[in-house]
Amino acid sequence: MDLRALWPRRAVGLPPGQRRLAVFPRFSDDPGRPPPVVPEGPEIQIVLGEEVIAVLGADTIREHRFEQRADFHCVTTWSVTGLRWEGAQFLAVWQQLVAPDPRTSDVGFLKVRGLDHYAAVLTVEDALAGDVMIADRLDGQPLDARHGAPWRLISPGQYGYKSVKHLSQIELHVDRPRSQLGTKEHLRARVASEERHSLRSGRVLRWPYRLVVPLTAALAERPLRRSARKTPQQGQGVP
Repeated sequence: MDLRALWPRRAVGLPPGQRRLAVFPRFSDDPGRPPPVVPEGPEIQIVLGEEVIAVLGADTIREHRFEQRADFHCVTTWSVTGLRWEGAQFLAVWQQLVAPDPRTSDVGFLKVRGLDHYAAVLTVEDALAGDVMIADRLDGQPLDARHGAPWRLISPGQYGYKSVKHLSQIELHVDRPRSQLGTKEHLRARVASEERHSLRSGRVLRWPYRLVVPLTAALAERPLRRSARKTPQQGQGVP
């Protein structure tokens, strides 16, 4: 991959500190992490305490079909604009499967997990924004391993580290759970407010973050190439 294509460029109309990328790269806080193996008949569990109170599958996603164009903003200052996401609106799923259970009335936080063991913490308020969705298609194609197959949480108003790839579990919490990313994860991570980090100014972090973009994106492609060379019997994930 040409590293020059991975350098964010100035563009009109982007949020504070963001620059545009012409490509949508695979990106991660751990670029060496391989894409996970996706089981047959994947599901998303909704968990309260030790109990699985609901399970989402492909039928649930189809029932609440939702489509939108939304930009994707990475905390490291790159943005990809005009992406077409398809899937289910998270609010609609919540209203059907979670809200009717009286035990969930005091839930204020979610810990969202992926098959690759990554997790992010969201407030219920942010998760129930009308543009938050569980996506299964991007620009008319099923999500692939690069962008989070089989399902990805998409929260356009927050930095990309809240948009968990390979979505597999949503934990419900009354109290704020511990963050896997430590202080690097801002609870709200609102792009418009430049909430990049829980302790440091988002403006101060623009250049340190931006400098790592090309190398991180290039390194994150390597596990995909290794996975593609494997046969299904060797554990290749479903794209």
